[in-house]
Amino acid sequence: MAELVIRTDRPVVVDATDHIAGRLASYVAKLLIRGSRVTVVNCEKIMMSGTRSNQIKEYREFLEINSIINYKHGPVHYRRPDTVMAKMIRQMLPFDRKPSGKEAHKRLRTYIGSPKEIRSLEKIQFEKAKIRKTPSEYTALGELCKVIGWTR
Repeated sequence: MAELVIRTDRPVVVDATDHIAGRLASYVAKLLIRGSRVTVVNCEKIMMSGTRSNQIKEYREFLEINSIINYKHGPVHYRRPDTVMAKMIRQMLPFDRKPSGKEAHKRLRTYIGSPKEIRSLEKIQFEKAKIRKTPSEYTALGELCKVIGWTR
């Protein structure tokens, strides 16, 4: 992290392919707090640690949480990989406690795939956030989202 220079003229583009979700979210949150604009691409290729069946079971349990009175009062259950990742990063920011957290979250962009205008920019990856075991021991966020109701 120390080697990254904060530039505000263009966003820091992070290629999220084969990164562990929580570790990637913490690195991106640090960049946002420092004042950088951050764009995360390929959110469907982010890996969640754990077996596929465990991840699906946990997320289905989370989907059952809602309000007794009105569904609008309950938690919002995102099903797209880019919005799931954006919420994961938001939870690592002081979003509800400080105005700086809301400002930091406004500087975040997450995408499924890589948009045309971002393809030409240089992309970075965090070596400490990359997966260390074989990909079969992880679950891709895109796979998980397809099971819980994401349609392209």
